[in-house]
Amino acid sequence: MKLSDFDYELDHSLIAKYPAPGRVLSKLLVYDRKTEAISHRRFSDIVDYFGSGDLIILNNTKVIPARIYAEKSTGGKIELLLTEKIEENRWQVLIKGKVRKGTNLILKDGLRGVVQSSEEKIKTVRFSGDIDKYLDRYGHIPLPPYIKRADLPEDRKNYQTVYAKKPGAIAAPTAGLHFTDELIERLKKKGVKFGELTLHVGIGTFSPVEVEDIKLHKMHYEKFSIGEELAELYNSTKGKGKIVAVGTTVIRALESSLNGNRLEAKSGSTNLFIYPGKKIRTADALITNFHLPKSTLLMLVQAFIGKNLQPIYNEAIRLKYRFYSYGDAMLIL
Repeated sequence: MKLSDFDYELDHSLIAKYPAPGRVLSKLLVYDRKTEAISHRRFSDIVDYFGSGDLIILNNTKVIPARIYAEKSTGGKIELLLTEKIEENRWQVLIKGKVRKGTNLILKDGLRGVVQSSEEKIKTVRFSGDIDKYLDRYGHIPLPPYIKRADLPEDRKNYQTVYAKKPGAIAAPTAGLHFTDELIERLKKKGVKFGELTLHVGIGTFSPVEVEDIKLHKMHYEKFSIGEELAELYNSTKGKGKIVAVGTTVIRALESSLNGNRLEAKSGSTNLFIYPGKKIRTADALITNFHLPKSTLLMLVQAFIGKNLQPIYNEAIRLKYRFYSYGDAMLIL
């Protein structure tokens, strides 16, 4: 498989810069893998597809306002994206601007930082004080670059699932952005069970594939956790009701914790790369958004479908579905 096999053209007007007026008002493309039929609904119609005994699994990671701005002691301005906490006030950081090991960074309120490593892409920075509180006050929600606008105060709510609990992600698990508390209650009233895991979405999910032979691509590690409660729910449901993964991050966490046919409670890191030809054993249905060309997310979805995605995406483009993080959704059965 070649990287070029996962390319497609998209008019920039179809890239959603803002969320739909209501989370459940997004369009929903439904694809049935058995019949290859495509239907078009609203996300609120998701309740029609699941019922008693089914299990919907959510990723409860919470996006942190991880983008901040600083000055070097020489006066140059730089942008920092804090990607992963190593220990208290010490982070891995992507930096826009030239810095070297030992560079001192000046932030607001007297906070300082010092670059401790000289790696080309991801550097280590130690801060002089409570950087978590600093992010809460001064941090910006790290909207993906293809949105091409500055973040707004309302993005702190909009670019977050209603069930987000565990801070640590630098990007939202976007399939979950379509859910509301009311929609979840409607599903529960039908007998649908809900389970949660945590996978902190990091640069591994979004790092571009830069090799033509996709099997040579190496994913960055991302932290995840699956508890005993979800493992028990999954194991008691599998083979009886549908297991529904809300997002590609849920698939990656589940597949990383499978032992034989059973799901294990597990915490750790995963760099699992799922591409066509690899079998996904953990989920019977997938809720996802429309993904960037040549992305690992697109490859995972194609692996789940088991056939070329291009005709499905062509249909979504023809009907002017909204693409990417703030865009519309897809249900694969």
